[in-house]
Amino acid sequence: MNIAALSGFLLCFLAILFGIASNGGIGTIMNFVHIPSLLVTLGGSLFAVLTMADSFNDYLSGFKSFVNAFKLPNTKPEDITIKILEMSDIARKEGLLSLEEKSETIENPFLNKGIRLIVDGTDPDLVKDILENELFHKNERNLKNIRFWNDFASCAPAWGMVGTLLGLINMMKSMGNNMNAIGPNMSLALITTLYGSVIANWICTPIARKLEKNSEQETLIMELTIEGVLSIQSGENSRIIKEKIKSILEMKEEKEDDS
Repeated sequence: MNIAALSGFLLCFLAILFGIASNGGIGTIMNFVHIPSLLVTLGGSLFAVLTMADSFNDYLSGFKSFVNAFKLPNTKPEDITIKILEMSDIARKEGLLSLEEKSETIENPFLNKGIRLIVDGTDPDLVKDILENELFHKNERNLKNIRFWNDFASCAPAWGMVGTLLGLINMMKSMGNNMNAIGPNMSLALITTLYGSVIANWICTPIARKLEKNSEQETLIMELTIEGVLSIQSGENSRIIKEKIKSILEMKEEKEDDS
């Protein structure tokens, strides 16, 4: 688990509780709980996101990706680099076929797949096409999950405002001459706006950004793997491969600095 991400998520919740407690005490928390308002805001937002989804599977996949935002990547760039250089040294000393037994020690499934392809004598162009195709589809899946949370973040405040307008209309219709009812009814109408803002800024936007960062890391590792596998197949020595990987990492850092 990513402790920093999980801590930030929980601290945001504590900040909300602190805001409530500092303006009336923790006992007033029930003033902020209204199930119909939550159903309008949350339900309307989720149904709107469902309308934009390509399929139910994509929609459910977006939901499930919530957990992925709090997970650390299984492999780091430095870990995959070490493994690629290790495979390169073995291939140059003992031949490509010797990698078949060594591939069992590779935990990264993408690198494992690449090594098995070159051990089987697959044409280099075909190896590149297979691996790049898997990278493309992986990016597509990640982008759909990120889009789910971005859509959710954009819909929640809007549906919060819809709930507020519904509450205000009902308040105006039923208020009559009872001026004492304005305060409580106005407070109730504003709850949906609060719900929409909290959903968007506490949950959806941070989750989308974390998934985006995880996707960038995963893409980088897969790009390093493709370059490493093709270099091993062509018989390049580990120094050349290390320089290639270094150049990819430097380009990545330059892009991050420019952004």
